[in-house]
Amino acid sequence: MRSRADQRRRGTPPGVEMPPPDDESSHGMIQSRARSAALAALAAMLAACSPPEPQGGRGSEQREQQIPAVEAVQVVRGALPLEERLAGSVTARNQTEIYAQISAPIVEVLAEDGEVVEAGDPLVRLRANDVEERVRQAQSGVEVARARLRQAEAALTQSEAALRRMEAMAERNLTSAAELDAARAEAASAEANVALMQAELRQAESLLLERENELDETVVRAPIDGVVGGRNAEVGRLVTTSDPLFVIGNTEEMKVTVTLTQRMLGYIDVGTSVNVITDAAPDQTIRADITRISPFLHPITRTTEAEIVVEEPQGLLRPGMFVTVDVLYGESRVSALVPNSAIYRHPRDGREGVYATSLLGTGNGPDDPDRGALAALESGIEPTGPVPVRFVPIGIVARGRLSTAIDGVAPGEWVVTLGHHLLSSSDSGQAVIQPTPWDHIMRLQQMQTRDLLNIIRDRQEALQSERQTLN
Repeated sequence: MRSRADQRRRGTPPGVEMPPPDDESSHGMIQSRARSAALAALAAMLAACSPPEPQGGRGSEQREQQIPAVEAVQVVRGALPLEERLAGSVTARNQTEIYAQISAPIVEVLAEDGEVVEAGDPLVRLRANDVEERVRQAQSGVEVARARLRQAEAALTQSEAALRRMEAMAERNLTSAAELDAARAEAASAEANVALMQAELRQAESLLLERENELDETVVRAPIDGVVGGRNAEVGRLVTTSDPLFVIGNTEEMKVTVTLTQRMLGYIDVGTSVNVITDAAPDQTIRADITRISPFLHPITRTTEAEIVVEEPQGLLRPGMFVTVDVLYGESRVSALVPNSAIYRHPRDGREGVYATSLLGTGNGPDDPDRGALAALESGIEPTGPVPVRFVPIGIVARGRLSTAIDGVAPGEWVVTLGHHLLSSSDSGQAVIQPTPWDHIMRLQQMQTRDLLNIIRDRQEALQSERQTLN
């Protein structure tokens, strides 16, 4: 027999009465209903014994975790200084390397690094035994050449006297023409021999002068007034003519050399102001101007060199030092300024822009700052939000070393400087904002890679120390 439920499932018309089920079917239905009631009671007991779920539930917590936390800074209005950051190398005025003119071992070093010398002062003395011997040989050669010249001159005098006698006898027809010609040839030969001996004497004297110069060159002297450095001379070392011994230059006036591209020549010229910055003193800037620019471009790289003469380096510049040169060639038009770290290229479409928001929910102009956010900066309270955040494509007016002038956002709005990737991967369109001072962002951007690594290393060491203390 089929139950009424089966009839309903099979589409039995209502009002048609079916025969009652048999006892076996009724008993199975009763057991099934009993099991269902028991399972429901057990679930209710377990629910009553379990701790209460926090308000909002797990789903609410997951929704809160989807809202990213980011840092933001307020957009300001201003004109951005136009500058080119270049790498420069420092040399002293009249800086030159000093080489030995002969190859010989060093027997004495007469100057040290940093010593002030004058032109002609001895710096290094080389072994001169071999050169002195060659000088004595050259002197002997000169003496031999002089003796042979005197001998040739005596022979010439004798030949000329014999020729005169022969010519007198020929006038009286006392000698033949052949004897007269022979006398003339002998005199000419003696005269040529004298000329030859004179040339040999000059050659010997020239060799002697060369040897004496070599002897003088065994003492290496300063070619100019200045400060010596870069010492590469040690007693006993065999030096050649290609080995630099010292570097010398006038450190009272420095020259910084930078490389300019063909594009830069369109807006950088002689007289353009520059700031010279050293790693040793990054907070001290040396102001100077471009002194000269080479008119010739390299045929392959299409670059040229510019020189910056610094007359008062204030002890900050050293020859051979690499420095940073900021070439200041003007200012951009007044527009919105944002830190460079705020600019983000969206991974979905490649557009360049910023994530902008207003912490109070309304746009704030440059004369109407976000008072709530400013109060948060002053009081150091917890981040604000969540607030709406939108990606705004921008136009670049000018790029600076630390900030960029842009179009697309208004001064007074807030732009994200840290956490762009979290916003690009989130679909909520909201974020928890941590207001950050402008100066703090600028300091972070100025930090070198090694400074960041030092901070990370110090933090790791501190965490390791805490673990050791707890253990």
